[in-house]
Amino acid sequence: RITEEEARRAGYASRAELLSELARRDDGDVYRIELGPLAPDPRVALRESAALDPEELAGLTERLARLEARSSAGAWTRRTLELIEAKPEVSASRLSQILGRERESFKLDVRKLKSLGLTESLEVGYRLSPRGRAWLAHLRNADAPSSGGA
Repeated sequence: RITEEEARRAGYASRAELLSELARRDDGDVYRIELGPLAPDPRVALRESAALDPEELAGLTERLARLEARSSAGAWTRRTLELIEAKPEVSASRLSQILGRERESFKLDVRKLKSLGLTESLEVGYRLSPRGRAWLAHLRNADAPSSGGA
C-alpha cells in the first residue's frame, strides 16, 4: 500500500527501492509517521514585546529575584544582561570568563533569561531582545535619582 510519492517523501529514489530494502528485513510491521510543521516558538513573540506594563515588570522582578535566590552566582541577572548588551555576538566561553563563571552554568543561566524573552541566541554568542533592552532601561530608570525639588 506504499505509494511512489510516500517512498520519495521517505527519502527513497522510488517505491521499488523502498520495497527492496523492506524485503531484506526480518518480518515485522512497517509504520508511516508523518510530522507536520512545528508550532512557532512562543519565546519569539515574547522577546519582541518591549512594552512592559506594571504587571509584567512586577512578574519579571519576582522571577529574576527567585532565579538569583537559588543561584550560587548571587545577583547575576543584571550583570549578565549588561554584559550581553555590551558584547553581543561574543562566545559564551569568553563571556563566562569575563564574569569569572564556569561556562556551562553561565550558559544554563542565559537559557533562563532566554525563556523569559530577555535574550536571543545567535550563531556565536547572544544579544538582548527588545524585551531585554526594555527591562534594562526600566532598571536604569529605577536607579536614576529622582528630579524632585526641595
